[in-house]
Amino acid sequence: MARLSDTMAAAQPWQERNLKMQVSRRSFIKTSAATLGVLTGARGFAEDLPPFPLVDYHVHLDNSTIDQVLGLSKERGVKFGIVEHAGTKENVYPTVLSNDAELEAYLAMLEGKGVYRGVQAEWSDWMGCFSKEALAKLDYVITDTMTFPGKDGRRMKLWEAGADYGTPAQFMDRYVDWHVQILENEPIDILVNVSWLPGRMAAEYDTWWTDQRIGRVIEAAVRHRVAIEISSSFKLPGMRFLDAAKSAGLKFCFGSNGRYPKMGLLDWSVATAKVLKLTTEDFFAPAAEGQKAVQRRL
Repeated sequence: MARLSDTMAAAQPWQERNLKMQVSRRSFIKTSAATLGVLTGARGFAEDLPPFPLVDYHVHLDNSTIDQVLGLSKERGVKFGIVEHAGTKENVYPTVLSNDAELEAYLAMLEGKGVYRGVQAEWSDWMGCFSKEALAKLDYVITDTMTFPGKDGRRMKLWEAGADYGTPAQFMDRYVDWHVQILENEPIDILVNVSWLPGRMAAEYDTWWTDQRIGRVIEAAVRHRVAIEISSSFKLPGMRFLDAAKSAGLKFCFGSNGRYPKMGLLDWSVATAKVLKLTTEDFFAPAAEGQKAVQRRL
């Protein structure tokens, strides 16, 4: 963990906030709360707004429409960031954006809707599907580590039944390497579903996520200005991971990984942020033009 001090200094420009964006976010939250008198996404905080923005950056439109989702955003007093899967058609999802034309149509569909526009990058070859110019029109890019290289090098979805990831100890070594590889090589803004573990390993989270393994992931995230999602769907990362991330100066965001109607339900994320004593300054905001990860790193 001693190496973090060097990288934290380099990350300082990224830690400054765009004041106009903060004011806009606060206005959105306060207006929604005043109008509705309830924050379903953070129940119990309607009269005592938390000292950070209520934004769910991990919302999928699967089996819904943008208009349906916008209704939930207003109801729950939570601004949404919509993400669609992006990469080659080998990635099997209801929708996968695979070229500039598909990305441009997606962006146009969300234009003027009052949401942030992002993609969830799939596998390690997604950058080759798009031009830098098209990707720069996004507000942000997220990814996770749950699609993992199997023993033959082919992509394997760790959450699927029958996924063969070897012995737990061997898997963890490769898994942490995979986290670092993604952070080092892919121009992402947010790492989501952070520290998720497959199957029986999840029950021994604190055994497998040692301080040394946590430190390697955090060091790579600091080097490349990647924010960490506090996930209400998986209730992750664990508190040791989050404490280390905060100490390292990393930024955070909330995410539900929600499909209709489960987006914007951020109770666990909000409660966890309060335990960590996070404020607006600790939170991710989409970067200014020229500072997005796809612009800095491609």
